[in-house]
Amino acid sequence: MTNIPYAQLDSPVGQLLLTADESGSLTSLSVPGQKGGRTVQPDWHPAPELFRDAREQLAAYFAGELKEFELELKASGTAFREQVWDALDSVPYGATTTYGEIAARIGASRAAVRAVGGAIGANPLLIVRPCHRVIGADGSLTGYAGGLERKLQLLRLEGQ
Repeated sequence: MTNIPYAQLDSPVGQLLLTADESGSLTSLSVPGQKGGRTVQPDWHPAPELFRDAREQLAAYFAGELKEFELELKASGTAFREQVWDALDSVPYGATTTYGEIAARIGASRAAVRAVGGAIGANPLLIVRPCHRVIGADGSLTGYAGGLERKLQLLRLEGQ
């Protein structure tokens, strides 16, 4: 896909890179150094006006004034990944869940926990789709594509 609209925003967790489709639905939110994160490509074009709602909601989130994003999201993945990502959307602000609980929520077996972890790790919409709220069964932070320091920072912001 070429000619992708994007915006870059400063935040307490580093510069955020947002991309959207032609209708303005958010397709990705990446942070610097993110495993599998996006970087601006030569054929992309800055379109800050498309991201006004995202910019305002992210600022409110980082200020502790917003607990639930109301943005049009449009990430594409396999049916399984999209099912896992939908389950992430139901994890409330200030709460955590485990990979096993996400697997159970979507009706996947215990054996599928690794695949659930892979789908969570491939989440293209960091922060707004709260994969940072998923922790290990033993309460450990486990992985986060944006880095464990950012995961901890986000969980602390949410009162964890």
